[in-house]
Amino acid sequence: METPFVFGKIATDKNFTDREQETACLVQNFKSLINTIIISPRRWGKSSLVNKAANLAMEQDDKLRICHIDLFNVRSEENFYALLAKKIISATSSRWEEAVENAKKFFSRLVPKITIGADPANEVSIDFDWEDVKHNPDEVLDLAERIAKEKGIKIVVCVDEFQNMAEFSEPDYFQKKLRSHWQLHQHVAYCLYGSKRHMMMEVFTNSSKPFYKFGNLMFLGKIETSCLVAFFNCRFADTGKSITDAASHLIAELTDNHPYYAQQLAQLSWLRTKDECTVEIVREAHAALVEQLSLLFVTITEALTTQQLNYMKALLAGEKSITSTEVMHRYHISSATSISRSKSALVKNDILDNQAGVYSFQDPIYAYWLKTQYFAE
Repeated sequence: METPFVFGKIATDKNFTDREQETACLVQNFKSLINTIIISPRRWGKSSLVNKAANLAMEQDDKLRICHIDLFNVRSEENFYALLAKKIISATSSRWEEAVENAKKFFSRLVPKITIGADPANEVSIDFDWEDVKHNPDEVLDLAERIAKEKGIKIVVCVDEFQNMAEFSEPDYFQKKLRSHWQLHQHVAYCLYGSKRHMMMEVFTNSSKPFYKFGNLMFLGKIETSCLVAFFNCRFADTGKSITDAASHLIAELTDNHPYYAQQLAQLSWLRTKDECTVEIVREAHAALVEQLSLLFVTITEALTTQQLNYMKALLAGEKSITSTEVMHRYHISSATSISRSKSALVKNDILDNQAGVYSFQDPIYAYWLKTQYFAE
């Protein structure tokens, strides 16, 4: 029997829960060709949301095509251009012969290098001579717009891990080049998102950056407890098991409504359940999850400075005025300046999240481990 919970990969169909308002908004943006930027901490379900909205939008508009691009392993302009061209042509071609024809048809100054793999339906690769691309980047950057106009279709290009462009040489110059093209497109829209929340905030909310006010900003919040509880009850029932209301609420509480961890803890609880999942089973599963991740948490913690650790200890203790002399003395924090530096470093390393000046842990299981094990007296 397949487990009824999914984490670490795209959640689809019954595995996808809540986000009804965000999904409806994103579907409308796709169909209306409105640029969209999605910002949230990592593992909050951005990719699953985009995937669901893309499928719904294409079902509702037969002239719409969605192109998905992941920049996770892309570290240079050269790689980006090749991937962009390949994905756009693939998303707008129904068969490999058409993909090859489009690759030839829509480039006048660039000569694409086309490679056909053992399975042509999935393995048509496109590459270029980097020197040619450096002199003619317009052909790649405007490729989606040209294809959309020629074929009478609309295209939405969804770019995951967009913040990785910061790794390119001269990233601001490259982003200026991108925006100068993309903002002129009338038949193409862009959905940009990534797992580094602080970097995405810098790119899209800093008025000095090229992509400032590029599109509609969408901030994902946590999934409501009531939605999670209903989801747990439904998925347990689908497999002939049940879960008590208290156990469902406890999963949401222990994971702080974190989408990834909620699914993971629910799965661990489901695996331990014969007939009915109880609070005791959830606590046992939670303890196992904390233990499973403890080595990773030790590695993360060892890389932190003493001042950062002291600040986190005060934060976990619920101290409201950490910059007060009394609190800094109690937690051996050297100065208010040290607190400011610790905050910046912890946000940059995706350990803490800063929402309107309120700092919280991105990983609720790590926060629990710190509080109950690492800082336990």
